Amino acid sequence: MSPLSLAWPFLKRDDLCEKRKHRLLLEFKEALSILCSFLSAGLSTENAFRASIPELTHLFSEKAMIVREFRNIEYGLTLNKPLEALLMDFAERSGLDDIGNFAEVFSVAKRSGGELVSIMRHASDVIRDKVSITEEILTLNASKSYEQKIMNIVPFLIIIYMNVSSPDFFNVLYTTFIGRVVMTGCLGVYIFAVWLSNRILAIEV
Repeated sequence: MSPLSLAWPFLKRDDLCEKRKHRLLLEFKEALSILCSFLSAGLSTENAFRASIPELTHLFSEKAMIVREFRNIEYGLTLNKPLEALLMDFAERSGLDDIGNFAEVFSVAKRSGGELVSIMRHASDVIRDKVSITEEILTLNASKSYEQKIMNIVPFLIIIYMNVSSPDFFNVLYTTFIGRVVMTGCLGVYIFAVWLSNRILAIEV
């Protein structure tokens, strides 16, 4: 099991990345709502992005991902970079299809003079529906996910119990060549089962 401890950070990287993407999507949804309110009040698009930063900071925190991204956009605007290019850069770095689609639609609408407020409201509604469906799926799968975690621990508990109650029973599996091959194979099957169960429960919306 020692080599797995070195690989653990890499195994958890994708899981942590997905959690950060989900949090960024929630923050982006709120940012769109704030942008719509400022655009409805008559502010230009660039000024709406600038005015949204204090609201987002108050709503989340100074270190929130969406606040950092909006500050990057604000800084890019001071360098006279087009807002469309800044949004496309944000979408590319976020890795989220919803933000990418919004950036593309926003770019087309801004060039053609489309109704930006309605576009942002529609994008916010789509993201809100997607988040609601995702949370509903997570709620329905909560019990199965808990059962999966319990089942992942059971094999180790059985081995610990057998080692404590009948130490000689497992000696042959850890002191002979054939026993070590068998237990290594069992460990491989266990790892595959954990991976497969995670894939089954990972439902994408």
